[in-house]
Amino acid sequence: MWTQRIKTGLLTTTAAASLLLIAACGASPSPSGTSSAPPSSPNSATPSASMSTPATAPENTPMAESPSTTATSVPTVPAAGGATSCKAASLSASTDPTGGGAAGSVYEKLIVTNTGTTACTIEGFAGVSLTADANGAPIGEAATRETTTPVTTVNLAPGKSAWAQIRYTQAGNYGDCTKVAAAGFRIYPPNDTASLFVAEPHGACSNAGIKLLTITAFQAV
Repeated sequence: MWTQRIKTGLLTTTAAASLLLIAACGASPSPSGTSSAPPSSPNSATPSASMSTPATAPENTPMAESPSTTATSVPTVPAAGGATSCKAASLSASTDPTGGGAAGSVYEKLIVTNTGTTACTIEGFAGVSLTADANGAPIGEAATRETTTPVTTVNLAPGKSAWAQIRYTQAGNYGDCTKVAAAGFRIYPPNDTASLFVAEPHGACSNAGIKLLTITAFQAV
């Protein structure tokens, strides 16, 4: 009977030792005394609510345009020589008879002055003829152009003048002249249909074909 108790006690002690050994082989306690949860898989992590994902604009959303620059209006400055042609309405005319004469001809200057408030240009030949009065029709042939003087553009500021040379041939030099009295010259500025009048009595030939006058191109004074 004593031997049986010893065997039973050994069996019990051996069983208890086995249970302790199994317990020791289990999960090791964490330093804090609680079991550590197995690490989560990286793929199973849930993004934090505080991290916002950048929004992607739809492809058909127009991009914001930069504000356009408003152009400042700059007054246009006329280029040199870009002024309008001088017209009779803004000109005055006179003659200077001190040019002399020869062989029955008289040379004098035809002077035109800009009486307007803006600059203008004069270029080429005036139309010149003798006339009975300021409002009368031309008498005889108009002046022939004398082309030995080159044509230039003359810029006339307000108050400035240009001149051309008139040659008048005495009507008495022509035996077939039907002579009449003229009160002066009718002057048509280049590129104008309006005229000026310069009072200066001369004999004129009323019949066609007799040319008493020649005129040069305008030049700067």
